[in-house]
Amino acid sequence: MTMTQTAKQESAFRSFARSNTAIGALFMLPAAVFLLCFLTYPLGLGVWLGFTDAKIGRDGVFIGLENYEALAGDSVFWMAVSNTVFYTLFASILKFILGLWLALILNENLPFKSFFRAIILLPWVVPTVLSALAFWWIYDAQFSIISWSLIQLGWIDTPINFLGEPNNARASVIAANVWRGIPFVAISLLAGLQTIPQSLHEAASLDGATPWQRFRFITLPMLTPIIAVVMTFSVLFTFTDFQLIYVLTKGGPVNATHLMATLSFQRGIPGGQLGEGAAIAVAMIPFLLASILFSFFGLQRRKWQQGGQD
Repeated sequence: MTMTQTAKQESAFRSFARSNTAIGALFMLPAAVFLLCFLTYPLGLGVWLGFTDAKIGRDGVFIGLENYEALAGDSVFWMAVSNTVFYTLFASILKFILGLWLALILNENLPFKSFFRAIILLPWVVPTVLSALAFWWIYDAQFSIISWSLIQLGWIDTPINFLGEPNNARASVIAANVWRGIPFVAISLLAGLQTIPQSLHEAASLDGATPWQRFRFITLPMLTPIIAVVMTFSVLFTFTDFQLIYVLTKGGPVNATHLMATLSFQRGIPGGQLGEGAAIAVAMIPFLLASILFSFFGLQRRKWQQGGQD
């Protein structure tokens, strides 16, 4: 190698080191190491364990798809799948409707609106376990404040068994999840609402548009990319919910509220079947990928906002 070539390489290295690319890569390096250690490695280990018969206290051997074949014929697993889809679908729809309604209210010129915006975040910032314990007392079969209030009003004669009857238990855990998740949706959509130029609404009002028409043709289209991102996170959080269900019902009664996350934990840790528990967790990945793809295609609407084609 000649001196000229060496000098050119050193010059190119110095240019790269001083460029924004090198600085950006340097700043991203700690995050990349963190993700590699605490996300990529556990994910890879979980996928591997799903193909083994590993148990607590014993290394497993490779058994191929036997865990997945066993799950295919496991009625409890399919109940957990249906419960997870039902739980995620209904909770996400309710959180979106109520969160959007709340965001529209908080976007108006209300007195003390800053105070209300801060208060609305409380259900989201309170630790999940504390929220679950509070709902556990609210839903108590003997001392439920809901049952007591309804009895005092004369609407019912005996306390409602919120967590002991399958349909009541499903509705109860969905209500608790909705209460906890509404603030995230509302505040996120509120931030999106405040990016919509007020001049568009004023122009539409001058043209005789009704409030519903302004919402349908201005607010909703402009808010679509934000909705896609917010609902993707909401679906991911709901689909992988564990703490709320485990504290309230532990999957009962009779597996009626078992989600894939809680069943994976039950089979893998208390049950000792690490391979089977890992296989259940891996089975969640296709559903999570579908949510991410939904977000990706929703974000394509940004082209519409920039004057391009969808």
